[in-house]
Amino acid sequence: MQPYCIIRYPVKKPIKRGRKTRILKKRECFWRKIPFNRTNCSNFTKNYKNRIINQTHHIMKKFTKGLFGIALIALALCSCGGEKQQNCTLTESGLNPEKFVKEFDGKKTALYTLTNKNGVEVCITNLGGRIASIMVPGKDGVKRDVVLGFDNVDDYKNISSDFGACIGRYANRINQGKITVEGVEYQLPQNNYGHCLHGGFLEGWQYKIFDVEQVTGNKLTLVLNSPDGDANFPGNVVAKVTYTLTDENAIDIAYEATTDKTTIINMTNHSYFNLTGDASKPITDCLLTINADNYTPVDSTFMTTGEILPVENTPMDFRTAKEIGKEINNYDFVQLKNGNGYDHNWVLNTAGDITKVAAKVVCPETGITLEVYTDEPGVQIYTGNFLDGKVKGKKGIAYPQRSAICLETQKYPDTPNKPEWPSAILKPGEKYTSHCIFKFGVEK
Repeated sequence: MQPYCIIRYPVKKPIKRGRKTRILKKRECFWRKIPFNRTNCSNFTKNYKNRIINQTHHIMKKFTKGLFGIALIALALCSCGGEKQQNCTLTESGLNPEKFVKEFDGKKTALYTLTNKNGVEVCITNLGGRIASIMVPGKDGVKRDVVLGFDNVDDYKNISSDFGACIGRYANRINQGKITVEGVEYQLPQNNYGHCLHGGFLEGWQYKIFDVEQVTGNKLTLVLNSPDGDANFPGNVVAKVTYTLTDENAIDIAYEATTDKTTIINMTNHSYFNLTGDASKPITDCLLTINADNYTPVDSTFMTTGEILPVENTPMDFRTAKEIGKEINNYDFVQLKNGNGYDHNWVLNTAGDITKVAAKVVCPETGITLEVYTDEPGVQIYTGNFLDGKVKGKKGIAYPQRSAICLETQKYPDTPNKPEWPSAILKPGEKYTSHCIFKFGVEK
């Protein structure tokens, strides 16, 4: 078989081509198969060499751009987790929303981002109603993520933690996990020194998937249906938590719950705050103020003794601003020894007035401040005493001891077994409500 060349002829003027006599216009081309020999190739080379070079460069340029575009698309798909992606844009805190999209037991999880006019950003997942990140500015104008957490939903599901969680049914500890409601004794999970802590190890609401009732640019409402017997608590409870990011750089958290059977309820948020913006650093240099004259002491198992003691002349006195680490290791004071640091409930002076500051944290390094407001009677202050560097969170950072402070607004610990303390009882026809505000600011 004789070899041949395929020649592309540019049209310089209209010509007839083919049996159907189609008119080829200027700047169109037609192709011709010709025998391959030195004469044909020489003539072709002589007449069209420059044109071929130019056309080849043009074609290759387009081809290269096409390949580059395809490569970029492929890279984007890979980095966002493949097909069926809705939005692979990272949040300002660096979270990839696609790493929060999953289904557990038929319920879907996702990441929701709230913003305000100041550019503050709060990211929340409906797994446990957890605050996953909070981006706020410091005195240098640079925004920092000021809460601990994970960068994917699997870690929230599989690693035991309360990072950022909506806690229920009962925040804090219940002695030996036992409650008596209308004459009936209930045995709850015993997951902390024989006590029930935060509703149980895996039974607590921090591991439940909430339904999304409403989401807007600055507000997210989550709902959880907790059935009768959930963690052995009585009553079918419908609980709701609404997060609103205000233009005053405050996270307003409103809790509601109803029941069809008398039960107990005590909800809170368990965010771990580090106002340095670097979760590898301790928070011991931060200044803490607590608007409380009294606190509830604990025994060696972290259970409240039933006493209410004054803070005056003790390391528990934060009525004026004091470094968190100033006395935290003073284990000669038995309460710090029992708590392995601060892990106590303070009896607030605010008397349920949410317009009064219940507690305040200031980071001298960044200038970031956090004010806490609540209508609850108490606030549990926990200084990350049991973080030990084994858990790695966002950006692979290992969280060392005392790398965060929690400010949990709530009823006092073990209130169901101490009737003289503010009640946590909820009856049918009543509505449980609780209100907490985390307000961020800057001191220069």
